[in-house]
Amino acid sequence: MNSLKHAARQALAMMDLTSLNDDDNDATIQALCRRTDTPHGAPAAVCIYPAFIETANRELIDMGLRNTGVRERVRIATVTNFPHGCVNVERASRETRAAVAAGADEVDVVFPYKAMINGDTESGRALVTACRDACGDRLLKVILETGELKDPVLIRQAADIALECGADFLKTSTGKVPVNATLEAAEILLTAIRDSGRDVGFKAAGGIRTAEDAKAYLDLAAGIMGEAWLTPAHFRFGASGLLDALLATLSDEDIQPPTDGY
Repeated sequence: MNSLKHAARQALAMMDLTSLNDDDNDATIQALCRRTDTPHGAPAAVCIYPAFIETANRELIDMGLRNTGVRERVRIATVTNFPHGCVNVERASRETRAAVAAGADEVDVVFPYKAMINGDTESGRALVTACRDACGDRLLKVILETGELKDPVLIRQAADIALECGADFLKTSTGKVPVNATLEAAEILLTAIRDSGRDVGFKAAGGIRTAEDAKAYLDLAAGIMGEAWLTPAHFRFGASGLLDALLATLSDEDIQPPTDGY
């Protein structure tokens, strides 16, 4: 398998650098955006609440990291139906449409996992389908909240529904529940993606804090999907503290920005 430093370079380019805190404000998001300008290249995206899309867009443009054609482009991801995964399809669709209109490149929508636990699969189908339509040509990542679904059979069933209804990515977690990303859940989602034959990505979110953690997920994905699949177009980490750990791992090597996977 790849070295830890190689994995750290890969993981940095695949990060959705995230701030989804109740006390976020414009200054918080501006500071988050400034963290994307690292000696080893930029993360794939920032992931923020919809209220801060305009702030992030403006800050990244000012940094030359968006819509300039000169440097790596940092994408803007946001969240809808978050974090509770309600069954209100109309509201989720409306939030998603508004996020796209505000300038989001990617929308991470929470699957109605509580309904799924209670045996309701149709709400998930309806919600993902509606949000797929609302996203248009933007990326739709479906958050399955695997730590709450728990049962491998239920996780796989939710993954298959999301895939059938047009998800561009399957994402493990919101980061707001006791159990978030696990290697066991990641294996189920990656296997579902492989079995579907669709060009769909995977995002591990919540609890991934070290370069060693990131490498374990990358090694797992490489074993299931192949090494060439590991690009930002197919693999993401949703994290905040992980960036500092990756930079620490890379700090004593020559600067070598990662290749943009888009």
